[in-house]
Amino acid sequence: MAVDAETSAPEMHAPVVLQVLPALNTGGVERGTVDIAEAIVEAGGTALVASEGGRLVHELQRVGAEHITLPLASKNPLVMLRNVGRLRRLIRSRAVDIVHARSRAPAWSALRACRGTDARFVTTFHGTYNRAAPFKSYYNSVMTRGVRVIAISHFIANHMVEAYKVERRRIRVVHRGVDLQLFDPRQVPAARVISLAQQWRLPEDVRVIMLPGRLTRWKGQALLIEALAKIDTDRLRCLIVGGEQGSGYRRELEGLVSREGLESVVQFVGDCTDMPAAFMLADVVVSASTDPEAFGRVMVEAQAMGKPVVAAGHGASAELVLPGETGWLFEPDDADSLADALGRAMRLGAAEREVLAQRAMANVRANFSKEMMCAKTLEVYGEILRDAAAARARAGT
Repeated sequence: MAVDAETSAPEMHAPVVLQVLPALNTGGVERGTVDIAEAIVEAGGTALVASEGGRLVHELQRVGAEHITLPLASKNPLVMLRNVGRLRRLIRSRAVDIVHARSRAPAWSALRACRGTDARFVTTFHGTYNRAAPFKSYYNSVMTRGVRVIAISHFIANHMVEAYKVERRRIRVVHRGVDLQLFDPRQVPAARVISLAQQWRLPEDVRVIMLPGRLTRWKGQALLIEALAKIDTDRLRCLIVGGEQGSGYRRELEGLVSREGLESVVQFVGDCTDMPAAFMLADVVVSASTDPEAFGRVMVEAQAMGKPVVAAGHGASAELVLPGETGWLFEPDDADSLADALGRAMRLGAAEREVLAQRAMANVRANFSKEMMCAKTLEVYGEILRDAAAARARAGT
Protein backbone atom coordinates (compact mmCIF):
# COMPACT_ATOMS: atom_id res chain seq x y z
CA MET A 1 0.00 0.00 0.00
CA ALA A 2 1.65 3.16 -1.18
CA VAL A 3 1.57 6.02 1.32
CA ASP A 4 2.65 9.64 1.05
CA ALA A 5 5.46 10.25 3.56
CA GLU A 6 4.46 13.87 4.12
CA THR A 7 0.70 13.55 4.52
CA SER A 8 0.52 10.09 6.09
CA ALA A 9 3.49 9.77 8.44
CA PRO A 10 1.29 8.58 11.37
CA GLU A 11 0.13 5.65 9.24
CA MET A 12 3.53 4.27 8.28
CA HIS A 13 2.95 1.16 10.39
CA ALA A 14 2.06 -1.97 8.46
CA PRO A 15 -1.75 -1.96 8.17
CA VAL A 16 -3.91 -4.77 9.52
CA VAL A 17 -6.80 -5.71 7.20
CA LEU A 18 -9.61 -8.05 8.24
CA GLN A 19 -11.75 -9.54 5.46
CA VAL A 20 -15.08 -11.09 6.49
CA LEU A 21 -17.20 -13.51 4.46
CA PRO A 22 -19.44 -16.53 5.16
CA ALA A 23 -17.03 -19.34 4.21
CA LEU A 24 -13.92 -20.13 2.21
CA ASN A 25 -15.09 -22.71 -0.30
CA THR A 26 -14.70 -22.51 -4.07
CA GLY A 27 -16.08 -19.36 -5.72
CA GLY A 28 -15.11 -16.02 -7.18
CA VAL A 29 -15.58 -14.11 -3.92
CA GLU A 30 -13.57 -16.67 -1.97
CA ARG A 31 -10.81 -16.80 -4.59
CA GLY A 32 -10.57 -13.02 -4.57
CA THR A 33 -10.35 -12.99 -0.79
CA VAL A 34 -7.28 -15.23 -0.87
CA ASP A 35 -5.71 -13.17 -3.68
CA ILE A 36 -6.16 -9.92 -1.74
CA ALA A 37 -4.85 -11.49 1.47
CA GLU A 38 -1.71 -12.56 -0.37
CA ALA A 39 -1.26 -9.04 -1.79
CA ILE A 40 -1.64 -7.51 1.70
CA VAL A 41 1.08 -9.80 3.07
CA GLU A 42 3.38 -9.10 0.12
CA ALA A 43 2.90 -5.35 0.71
CA GLY A 44 4.06 -5.74 4.31
CA GLY A 45 0.66 -5.71 6.00
CA THR A 46 -1.18 -8.21 8.17
CA ALA A 47 -3.98 -10.15 6.49
CA LEU A 48 -6.75 -11.59 8.66
CA VAL A 49 -9.78 -13.44 7.29
CA ALA A 50 -12.81 -14.42 9.38
CA SER A 51 -15.26 -17.02 8.08
CA GLU A 52 -16.74 -20.41 8.93
CA GLY A 53 -13.82 -22.04 7.11
CA GLY A 54 -13.68 -24.26 4.06
CA ARG A 55 -11.42 -25.74 1.41
CA LEU A 56 -9.42 -22.55 0.82
CA VAL A 57 -8.30 -22.06 4.43
CA HIS A 58 -5.10 -24.02 3.83
CA GLU A 59 -4.30 -21.93 0.76
CA LEU A 60 -5.00 -18.77 2.72
CA GLN A 61 -2.56 -19.83 5.42
CA ARG A 62 0.01 -20.82 2.81
CA VAL A 63 0.19 -17.22 1.53
CA GLY A 64 0.89 -15.95 5.05
CA ALA A 65 -2.59 -14.85 6.11
CA GLU A 66 -4.39 -15.87 9.30
CA HIS A 67 -7.86 -17.41 9.42
CA ILE A 68 -10.23 -16.90 12.34
CA THR A 69 -13.18 -19.28 12.49
CA LEU A 70 -16.47 -17.53 13.29
CA PRO A 71 -20.11 -18.44 12.43
CA LEU A 72 -20.39 -15.68 9.82
CA ALA A 73 -22.54 -17.64 7.37
CA SER A 74 -25.50 -17.54 9.74
CA LYS A 75 -28.42 -15.19 9.06
CA ASN A 76 -29.93 -15.91 12.47
CA PRO A 77 -30.32 -12.46 14.11
CA LEU A 78 -29.07 -13.73 17.49
CA VAL A 79 -25.95 -15.28 15.94
CA MET A 80 -25.33 -12.12 13.90
CA LEU A 81 -25.65 -10.05 17.08
CA ARG A 82 -23.14 -12.26 18.91
CA ASN A 83 -20.83 -11.93 15.93
CA VAL A 84 -20.76 -8.16 16.54
CA GLY A 85 -19.08 -8.75 19.88
CA ARG A 86 -16.75 -11.40 18.50
CA LEU A 87 -15.60 -9.16 15.67
CA ARG A 88 -15.25 -6.10 17.91
CA ARG A 89 -12.98 -8.03 20.27
CA LEU A 90 -10.94 -9.21 17.29
CA ILE A 91 -10.68 -5.68 15.88
CA ARG A 92 -9.45 -4.31 19.19
CA SER A 93 -7.09 -7.15 20.10
CA ARG A 94 -5.42 -7.14 16.69
CA ALA A 95 -5.54 -3.34 16.14
CA VAL A 96 -7.38 -3.78 12.84
CA ASP A 97 -7.20 -0.75 10.55
CA ILE A 98 -9.66 -1.85 7.84
CA VAL A 99 -12.56 -4.31 7.89
CA HIS A 100 -13.46 -5.42 4.37
CA ALA A 101 -16.90 -7.07 4.13
CA ARG A 102 -17.65 -9.27 1.13
CA SER A 103 -21.13 -10.60 1.93
CA ARG A 104 -24.29 -9.24 3.53
CA ALA A 105 -24.77 -11.24 6.75
CA PRO A 106 -21.17 -10.80 7.96
CA ALA A 107 -21.25 -7.19 6.73
CA TRP A 108 -24.07 -6.30 9.13
CA SER A 109 -22.09 -7.71 12.05
CA ALA A 110 -18.87 -6.07 10.88
CA LEU A 111 -20.51 -2.64 10.38
CA ARG A 112 -21.69 -2.60 13.99
CA ALA A 113 -18.44 -4.08 15.27
CA CYS A 114 -16.46 -1.20 13.75
CA ARG A 115 -18.43 1.36 15.78
CA GLY A 116 -16.48 2.53 18.77
CA THR A 117 -13.18 1.34 17.28
CA ASP A 118 -10.59 2.90 14.96
CA ALA A 119 -11.32 0.42 12.18
CA ARG A 120 -12.65 1.69 8.85
CA PHE A 121 -15.45 -0.30 7.17
CA VAL A 122 -15.22 -1.03 3.41
CA THR A 123 -17.36 -3.32 1.26
CA THR A 124 -17.28 -5.06 -2.11
CA PHE A 125 -20.63 -5.07 -3.90
CA HIS A 126 -20.64 -8.35 -5.86
CA GLY A 127 -24.09 -8.55 -7.45
CA THR A 128 -27.47 -6.94 -8.02
CA TYR A 129 -29.07 -9.03 -5.25
CA ASN A 130 -32.80 -9.72 -4.94
CA ARG A 131 -34.85 -6.59 -4.11
CA ALA A 132 -38.32 -8.11 -4.47
CA ALA A 133 -39.37 -7.07 -0.94
CA PRO A 134 -38.66 -3.77 0.85
CA PHE A 135 -36.88 -5.63 3.64
CA LYS A 136 -34.54 -7.26 1.11
CA SER A 137 -33.55 -3.88 -0.25
CA TYR A 138 -32.71 -2.70 3.27
CA TYR A 139 -30.82 -5.93 4.00
CA ASN A 140 -28.78 -5.50 0.81
CA SER A 141 -28.01 -1.87 1.61
CA VAL A 142 -25.31 -2.83 4.12
CA MET A 143 -23.06 -3.44 1.11
CA THR A 144 -23.31 0.26 0.26
CA ARG A 145 -22.35 1.55 3.72
CA GLY A 146 -18.58 1.42 3.56
CA VAL A 147 -16.44 4.53 3.67
CA ARG A 148 -15.48 3.17 0.25
CA VAL A 149 -17.59 0.74 -1.75
CA ILE A 150 -15.79 -1.43 -4.30
CA ALA A 151 -17.89 -2.33 -7.34
CA ILE A 152 -16.75 -5.30 -9.43
CA SER A 153 -17.86 -3.57 -12.65
CA HIS A 154 -19.13 -0.24 -13.92
CA PHE A 155 -22.48 -1.95 -14.38
CA ILE A 156 -22.59 -2.65 -10.63
CA ALA A 157 -21.42 0.89 -9.85
CA ASN A 158 -24.31 2.31 -11.89
CA HIS A 159 -26.72 -0.13 -10.25
CA MET A 160 -25.70 1.07 -6.79
CA VAL A 161 -26.22 4.69 -7.77
CA GLU A 162 -29.63 4.04 -9.32
CA ALA A 163 -31.04 1.46 -6.87
CA TYR A 164 -29.41 2.54 -3.59
CA LYS A 165 -28.59 6.22 -4.24
CA VAL A 166 -24.92 5.69 -3.36
CA GLU A 167 -22.72 8.76 -3.86
CA ARG A 168 -20.30 8.13 -6.70
CA ARG A 169 -17.48 9.71 -4.69
CA ARG A 170 -17.52 6.63 -2.40
CA ILE A 171 -17.49 4.06 -5.23
CA ARG A 172 -14.31 2.56 -6.66
CA VAL A 173 -14.55 0.14 -9.61
CA VAL A 174 -12.18 -2.80 -9.30
CA HIS A 175 -12.82 -5.53 -11.86
CA ARG A 176 -12.22 -9.09 -10.78
CA GLY A 177 -8.87 -10.49 -11.81
CA VAL A 178 -7.80 -13.69 -13.50
CA ASP A 179 -4.68 -15.61 -12.56
CA LEU A 180 -2.68 -15.40 -15.79
CA GLN A 181 -0.29 -18.10 -14.65
CA LEU A 182 -3.19 -20.56 -14.67
CA PHE A 183 -5.15 -19.16 -17.60
CA ASP A 184 -2.35 -19.10 -20.15
CA PRO A 185 -2.49 -21.43 -23.17
CA ARG A 186 1.30 -21.80 -23.04
CA GLN A 187 1.04 -23.27 -19.53
CA VAL A 188 -1.45 -26.04 -20.37
CA PRO A 189 0.32 -29.25 -21.44
CA ALA A 190 -1.24 -31.18 -24.31
CA ALA A 191 -1.60 -34.20 -22.02
CA ARG A 192 -4.15 -32.36 -19.86
CA VAL A 193 -6.21 -31.38 -22.89
CA ILE A 194 -6.08 -34.90 -24.35
CA SER A 195 -7.07 -36.42 -21.01
CA LEU A 196 -10.11 -34.16 -20.75
CA ALA A 197 -11.14 -34.86 -24.36
CA GLN A 198 -10.94 -38.59 -23.67
CA GLN A 199 -12.89 -38.22 -20.42
CA TRP A 200 -15.65 -36.42 -22.31
CA ARG A 201 -15.38 -38.81 -25.31
CA LEU A 202 -14.93 -35.89 -27.62
CA PRO A 203 -14.25 -36.82 -31.28
CA GLU A 204 -11.17 -35.23 -32.83
CA ASP A 205 -12.92 -33.84 -35.91
CA VAL A 206 -15.66 -31.73 -34.27
CA ARG A 207 -15.97 -28.01 -33.64
CA VAL A 208 -16.76 -27.21 -30.02
CA ILE A 209 -19.11 -24.64 -28.56
CA MET A 210 -18.81 -24.45 -24.78
CA LEU A 211 -21.05 -22.90 -22.14
CA PRO A 212 -19.47 -23.03 -18.66
CA GLY A 213 -21.72 -22.26 -15.69
CA ARG A 214 -23.73 -24.05 -13.05
CA LEU A 215 -27.01 -25.56 -14.24
CA THR A 216 -29.44 -22.84 -13.26
CA ARG A 217 -32.04 -21.18 -15.48
CA TRP A 218 -30.59 -17.71 -15.63
CA LYS A 219 -27.29 -18.99 -17.04
CA GLY A 220 -29.09 -19.50 -20.36
CA GLN A 221 -28.42 -23.13 -21.26
CA ALA A 222 -31.95 -23.44 -22.68
CA LEU A 223 -31.43 -20.35 -24.82
CA LEU A 224 -28.24 -21.82 -26.26
CA ILE A 225 -30.00 -25.08 -27.11
CA GLU A 226 -32.73 -23.12 -28.91
CA ALA A 227 -30.05 -21.20 -30.84
CA LEU A 228 -28.27 -24.40 -31.84
CA ALA A 229 -31.46 -25.61 -33.51
CA LYS A 230 -31.16 -22.62 -35.86
CA ILE A 231 -27.60 -23.22 -37.12
CA ASP A 232 -25.68 -25.89 -39.02
CA THR A 233 -24.65 -28.46 -36.44
CA ASP A 234 -22.70 -30.74 -38.79
CA ARG A 235 -19.46 -31.79 -37.04
CA LEU A 236 -20.46 -29.66 -34.06
CA ARG A 237 -20.45 -30.54 -30.38
CA CYS A 238 -21.87 -28.30 -27.64
CA LEU A 239 -20.42 -28.90 -24.18
CA ILE A 240 -22.54 -27.76 -21.23
CA VAL A 241 -20.00 -27.53 -18.39
CA GLY A 242 -21.31 -27.13 -14.86
CA GLY A 243 -22.78 -28.91 -11.89
CA GLU A 244 -26.44 -29.53 -11.19
CA GLN A 245 -28.30 -27.49 -8.58
CA GLY A 246 -30.77 -30.26 -7.70
CA SER A 247 -33.83 -28.54 -9.19
CA GLY A 248 -34.62 -30.93 -12.04
CA TYR A 249 -33.41 -28.31 -14.51
CA ARG A 250 -31.08 -30.76 -16.24
CA ARG A 251 -34.01 -33.07 -17.03
CA GLU A 252 -35.83 -30.11 -18.59
CA LEU A 253 -32.78 -29.29 -20.68
CA GLU A 254 -32.42 -32.91 -21.79
CA GLY A 255 -36.07 -32.85 -22.83
CA LEU A 256 -35.46 -29.69 -24.87
CA VAL A 257 -32.42 -31.29 -26.51
CA SER A 258 -34.56 -34.28 -27.48
CA ARG A 259 -37.37 -32.14 -28.90
CA GLU A 260 -34.88 -30.17 -31.01
CA GLY A 261 -33.22 -33.36 -32.27
CA LEU A 262 -29.81 -32.36 -30.84
CA GLU A 263 -28.97 -35.53 -28.90
CA SER A 264 -25.77 -36.06 -30.90
CA VAL A 265 -24.74 -32.40 -30.49
CA VAL A 266 -25.36 -31.33 -26.88
CA GLN A 267 -23.39 -33.01 -24.12
CA PHE A 268 -23.70 -32.36 -20.36
CA VAL A 269 -20.28 -32.99 -18.81
CA GLY A 270 -20.86 -31.80 -15.23
CA ASP A 271 -18.30 -29.94 -13.15
CA CYS A 272 -14.77 -29.48 -14.41
CA THR A 273 -11.75 -28.97 -12.16
CA ASP A 274 -9.41 -28.02 -15.03
CA MET A 275 -11.04 -25.11 -16.82
CA PRO A 276 -7.83 -23.94 -18.58
CA ALA A 277 -7.66 -27.33 -20.34
CA ALA A 278 -11.40 -27.21 -21.01
CA PHE A 279 -11.12 -23.82 -22.73
CA MET A 280 -8.35 -25.24 -24.93
CA LEU A 281 -10.92 -27.66 -26.37
CA ALA A 282 -13.36 -24.89 -27.30
CA ASP A 283 -13.72 -23.09 -30.62
CA VAL A 284 -16.08 -20.55 -29.05
CA VAL A 285 -17.16 -19.91 -25.45
CA VAL A 286 -20.69 -18.72 -24.70
CA SER A 287 -22.10 -16.65 -21.85
CA ALA A 288 -25.86 -16.75 -22.47
CA SER A 289 -27.11 -15.41 -19.12
CA THR A 290 -30.70 -14.19 -19.27
CA ASP A 291 -30.10 -11.92 -16.26
CA PRO A 292 -27.27 -9.36 -16.39
CA GLU A 293 -23.91 -10.61 -15.16
CA ALA A 294 -22.38 -8.49 -12.41
CA PHE A 295 -18.98 -9.38 -13.86
CA GLY A 296 -18.78 -12.65 -15.77
CA ARG A 297 -15.52 -14.41 -14.98
CA VAL A 298 -16.01 -16.99 -17.75
CA MET A 299 -15.82 -14.26 -20.39
CA VAL A 300 -12.46 -13.10 -19.09
CA GLU A 301 -10.99 -16.56 -18.51
CA ALA A 302 -11.92 -17.62 -22.05
CA GLN A 303 -10.28 -14.54 -23.54
CA ALA A 304 -7.17 -15.17 -21.44
CA MET A 305 -6.98 -18.54 -23.21
CA GLY A 306 -7.33 -16.84 -26.59
CA LYS A 307 -10.88 -18.01 -27.27
CA PRO A 308 -13.64 -15.98 -28.98
CA VAL A 309 -16.53 -15.16 -26.67
CA VAL A 310 -20.21 -14.83 -27.55
CA ALA A 311 -22.08 -13.09 -24.73
CA ALA A 312 -25.46 -11.57 -23.94
CA GLY A 313 -25.18 -7.81 -24.38
CA HIS A 314 -26.22 -6.68 -20.92
CA GLY A 315 -24.69 -6.35 -17.48
CA ALA A 316 -20.91 -6.16 -17.46
CA SER A 317 -20.44 -7.91 -20.83
CA ALA A 318 -19.75 -4.70 -22.72
CA GLU A 319 -16.89 -3.95 -20.31
CA LEU A 320 -15.27 -7.34 -20.85
CA VAL A 321 -15.80 -8.22 -24.53
CA LEU A 322 -14.64 -6.00 -27.39
CA PRO A 323 -17.34 -6.60 -30.07
CA GLY A 324 -15.85 -7.71 -33.36
CA GLU A 325 -12.37 -7.83 -31.84
CA THR A 326 -12.45 -10.41 -29.02
CA GLY A 327 -15.97 -11.73 -29.50
CA TRP A 328 -19.59 -10.80 -30.18
CA LEU A 329 -22.52 -9.54 -28.12
CA PHE A 330 -26.06 -10.69 -28.88
CA GLU A 331 -29.47 -9.39 -27.88
CA PRO A 332 -30.27 -10.81 -24.42
CA ASP A 333 -32.76 -13.70 -24.31
CA ASP A 334 -32.95 -13.76 -28.15
CA ALA A 335 -32.18 -17.15 -29.69
CA ASP A 336 -32.05 -15.74 -33.23
CA SER A 337 -29.49 -13.12 -32.23
CA LEU A 338 -27.42 -15.75 -30.40
CA ALA A 339 -27.56 -18.06 -33.42
CA ASP A 340 -26.30 -15.24 -35.65
CA ALA A 341 -23.40 -14.50 -33.30
CA LEU A 342 -22.50 -18.20 -33.11
CA GLY A 343 -22.48 -18.38 -36.89
CA ARG A 344 -20.05 -15.49 -37.11
CA ALA A 345 -17.75 -17.04 -34.55
CA MET A 346 -17.75 -20.45 -36.19
CA ARG A 347 -16.99 -19.01 -39.64
CA LEU A 348 -13.68 -17.52 -38.53
CA GLY A 349 -10.71 -18.72 -40.56
CA ALA A 350 -7.42 -19.80 -39.01
CA ALA A 351 -5.72 -16.44 -39.56
CA GLU A 352 -8.71 -14.54 -38.17
CA ARG A 353 -8.77 -16.80 -35.13
CA GLU A 354 -5.12 -16.10 -34.42
CA VAL A 355 -5.63 -12.33 -34.64
CA LEU A 356 -8.66 -12.55 -32.34
CA ALA A 357 -6.74 -14.75 -29.88
CA GLN A 358 -3.93 -12.22 -29.59
CA ARG A 359 -6.39 -9.36 -29.08
CA ALA A 360 -8.32 -11.33 -26.47
CA MET A 361 -5.23 -12.21 -24.45
CA ALA A 362 -3.95 -8.63 -24.66
CA ASN A 363 -7.34 -7.35 -23.45
CA VAL A 364 -7.15 -9.51 -20.33
CA ARG A 365 -3.52 -8.69 -19.60
CA ALA A 366 -4.23 -4.97 -19.86
CA ASN A 367 -7.46 -4.87 -17.85
CA PHE A 368 -8.34 -8.02 -15.89
CA SER A 369 -5.26 -9.58 -14.34
CA LYS A 370 -5.14 -10.69 -10.72
CA GLU A 371 -2.22 -8.33 -10.18
CA MET A 372 -4.26 -5.37 -11.38
CA MET A 373 -7.20 -6.29 -9.15
CA CYS A 374 -4.91 -6.56 -6.13
CA ALA A 375 -3.08 -3.31 -6.89
CA LYS A 376 -6.32 -1.36 -7.26
CA THR A 377 -7.73 -2.84 -4.04
CA LEU A 378 -4.58 -1.89 -2.14
CA GLU A 379 -4.93 1.62 -3.59
CA VAL A 380 -8.40 1.79 -2.04
CA TYR A 381 -7.00 0.65 1.32
CA GLY A 382 -4.25 3.26 1.07
CA GLU A 383 -6.79 5.97 0.33
CA ILE A 384 -8.80 4.98 3.41
CA LEU A 385 -5.70 5.00 5.62
CA ARG A 386 -4.68 8.43 4.36
CA ASP A 387 -8.16 9.79 5.07
CA ALA A 388 -8.03 8.31 8.58
CA ALA A 389 -4.61 9.87 9.21
CA ALA A 390 -5.82 13.24 8.00
CA ALA A 391 -8.89 13.03 10.27
CA ARG A 392 -6.70 12.27 13.28
CA ALA A 393 -4.37 15.12 12.37
CA ARG A 394 -7.32 17.53 12.21
CA ALA A 395 -8.50 16.27 15.60
CA GLY A 396 -5.03 16.79 17.03
CA THR A 397 -4.55 13.18 18.07
